[in-house]
Amino acid sequence: MASKLLRLLRELTVWLIIGLAVSLAVDFFRQPALPQNFSSTALQTLDGQPVNLSTMSEERPLLVYVWATWCGVCRYTTPSVAALVAEGGNVMSVALRSGDNAMLEKWLAKKKIALPTVNDASGELARQWDVQATPTLVVISHGEVKSITTGWTSSWGIRLRLWLAS
Repeated sequence: MASKLLRLLRELTVWLIIGLAVSLAVDFFRQPALPQNFSSTALQTLDGQPVNLSTMSEERPLLVYVWATWCGVCRYTTPSVAALVAEGGNVMSVALRSGDNAMLEKWLAKKKIALPTVNDASGELARQWDVQATPTLVVISHGEVKSITTGWTSSWGIRLRLWLAS
């Protein structure tokens, strides 16, 4: 019995290591090649407020969450990001090709999601930033990119990345 349990634990450990390696490899190959001026890009939220990512990341790490209303994986990640915002987290979201401002505001209200959001209706910003997958999560600290990940990420994964960037 003990040998079966030991073998099961060993196999589980191997599968976890393989899963972690695959996840890191996928992140490496799908991460955007952000331009040098990424954190100084002039942005504006849905409510017309100017946004400076570099300034927002000076006191504490900033999560830049690139998502879309049509993204299937985003429906699992967005609630974690919204919870972080509700707790006072430093977050700026960018909605990729999700309609005009009115349509996006309506969608956010319908889903009862409160996120500070920049609308990238045409996808131009995503092209400039070379975002190839949604969701994409970028952690910036003191104007410098510290972490980039794509695809589903747990609430703990997001919080760990922000903590590591501190």
